[in-house]
Amino acid sequence: MATSVCATCGNHFPDPRPEVCVVCADERQWLPPGGQRWTTLAELAAAGHASDVRAVEPGLTGIGADPPVAIGQRSLLVTTPAGNILWDPSGFIDEAAVAAVRTAGGLSFVTASHPHFYGAIAEWAGAFGAEILVPAADADWLRPGGQRVRTWSGTLGVLPSVTLIQCGGHFPGSAVLHWPAGAEGRGALLTGDTIYVVTDRAWVSFMYSYPNLIPLPAPKIRHIRDTIAPYRFDRLYAGFAGRVVSTDASAAVQRSAERYLKAIEEGLEGDEP
Repeated sequence: MATSVCATCGNHFPDPRPEVCVVCADERQWLPPGGQRWTTLAELAAAGHASDVRAVEPGLTGIGADPPVAIGQRSLLVTTPAGNILWDPSGFIDEAAVAAVRTAGGLSFVTASHPHFYGAIAEWAGAFGAEILVPAADADWLRPGGQRVRTWSGTLGVLPSVTLIQCGGHFPGSAVLHWPAGAEGRGALLTGDTIYVVTDRAWVSFMYSYPNLIPLPAPKIRHIRDTIAPYRFDRLYAGFAGRVVSTDASAAVQRSAERYLKAIEEGLEGDEP
């Protein structure tokens, strides 16, 4: 089956593709001023894109594209004795990336924080016979192409040492992945855009739309904050290479939520009355 890739968001659409990418037509994403543009994996490879596979920490490997494709998120492969899971697959996949994952033990599951980052999720699942995990609230955004799909809500213990947590916010099903063995056993949280690491790496933020700068309302911020509060983690990986809170990440999320709430409910210090 032929597959088209949206050049703006990187999501894959099996033929017959829509006239316009439904992901980019939504107000949380954007359509270029020149209109919809489609590409293919073959065209991307011919243009010089290639997989970029890098060790991040023991048990965690980053898989992106060089140069980046579309939104530019990098996938994260979590390896465990009970199986491996790929998080936030980018829009680009090639044989080198597949070979690297095969060397690491293959894939049991593939999933994502939200629909903007579904990317090549069907291709990854097909390459390894892996199961696609998608929150029921966002399942209508998925185009699996025949692979096995399991929907879930709330929390899902994927492996003995990996838990998916539905936080909502950016999308109703927006999720994070809790990996207790990460950060040398202090725990890591993989968040995509559900919780975004800002330029000051000691802080994070939360948005309904990042490209269009639409904020989230206070109840959704409190829900994200309270949903992850019971989980122990010292490190946080957002959706892009380098967007990492290296230590004290749990406290960073809590204080960032409080700062956000204060800004939208009370105003910032120095605001005019």
